[in-house]
Amino acid sequence: MELRQLRSFLKIVEMQSFSRAAKDLGYSQSALSVQIHSLEQELGVRLFDRLGKQVGLTQPGQELYHRIVPVLNQLKEIRNAMQENPPAETLHLGMIESLCEAKMPRVIEYFREYYPDIKIRITIDSPAALLDRLDHNQVDIVYILDEPIYDIKWEKILEKKEDIVFVGSVDSPLVYRNEVPIEELIRQPFFMTEKEDNYRHSLDQHLASKGMELMPFLEVSDTGFILQMVQENLGFSFLPRYVVESSVYRSKLKIVNVKNFRMSMYRQLFYHKNKWLTSGMKAFLSAVEKGLV
Repeated sequence: MELRQLRSFLKIVEMQSFSRAAKDLGYSQSALSVQIHSLEQELGVRLFDRLGKQVGLTQPGQELYHRIVPVLNQLKEIRNAMQENPPAETLHLGMIESLCEAKMPRVIEYFREYYPDIKIRITIDSPAALLDRLDHNQVDIVYILDEPIYDIKWEKILEKKEDIVFVGSVDSPLVYRNEVPIEELIRQPFFMTEKEDNYRHSLDQHLASKGMELMPFLEVSDTGFILQMVQENLGFSFLPRYVVESSVYRSKLKIVNVKNFRMSMYRQLFYHKNKWLTSGMKAFLSAVEKGLV
């Protein structure tokens, strides 16, 4: 039983004519007759007596009329209420910690100014865990840093290359050298993200291929804390360039020129192709188009 069938039924009752009801609804008379015939077959009763040009309700038709009028009125009230007072919407973003810290302040400022009724929720996790959440409809949009990832299920809305760099304090003599051999640099104290971070894993793999290993003084997921330690000249770190450039300590930090070393990954944004685009998601996509992300 479809709403359009019930609305057609009521229009015929109101106008007491199939032809006039069809004209008012914008249907052909035959299309309207098919709707009512289908409804009668589903209910197993005849709804109208057709006596010449006269149309009258049968007893089952009268029963249906009295039952559906209040239902359709309630649906109309619900529709009006939703349009006048739409429910508060929450945009659920999944991202890695470094991107959240570096990119979200501008996005939040943008939403506060242009979309104050949309609430934002952020889940911080690893790229693999976030993409799994995306597949299970547990987040709306995922923002990660990784090697290029493709999947037929996802819509990729951003892919931008980012350098991963060694960084030290402006008070360290090493940062002013034209080139520093990597085997010399890794003997310094290091504050590193945890091994699960993809760029940390890539560095470990690179070093292992050359028979080297970096043994950090401290491992922690908080990149802000790492850079606080680095700017105090307590050691070095290995982080995405955008983390360094967006840090409150950026004036006290300097990227180290490492001999014969270059590493990069890609900032990537995804949503699921089968996901209905909410107004919050559309607002976030507009922030992407404006270069705020």
